[in-house]
Amino acid sequence: MSSFTNTFENDVLLLLFNNTNIGDLGDVTGVQGSSAPGSLYIALLTADPTDAGTQTNEATFGAYARVAVARSGAGWTVAGNSVSNTSAITFAECTSGSETITHFAIADSLTTGTYLAHAPVDTPRAVATGVTLEFGASALTCTLD
Repeated sequence: MSSFTNTFENDVLLLLFNNTNIGDLGDVTGVQGSSAPGSLYIALLTADPTDAGTQTNEATFGAYARVAVARSGAGWTVAGNSVSNTSAITFAECTSGSETITHFAIADSLTTGTYLAHAPVDTPRAVATGVTLEFGASALTCTLD
């Protein structure tokens, strides 16, 4: 089995999450970041979406919405072949329903779109009316292998 090098894995994560160019790849300009980097979105899940990235397990509690995180060093910390949230991420207070959040995904859009990565949360978290979920800095981490 072969693998990408750690350096290239880190470069890819920096491009996707920090909008950092990958120099000298392809030609002298390399692979360029976006002129308007935008955001990626944290989705909460009630089960593992697997690498198939199915979106059938996304949270549905009242007032739930994905949270935008800027594609920059202010939004994401890239170290080695891992990426994690730089600052705390807070979801809207639950207004109805109840669920247990077991996983999260990083998505490319506010609704639907594609999951880019997924992982379990540190500890499953119950959400019900009146509960506000917050994940501290570095609490949501994904690894590129």
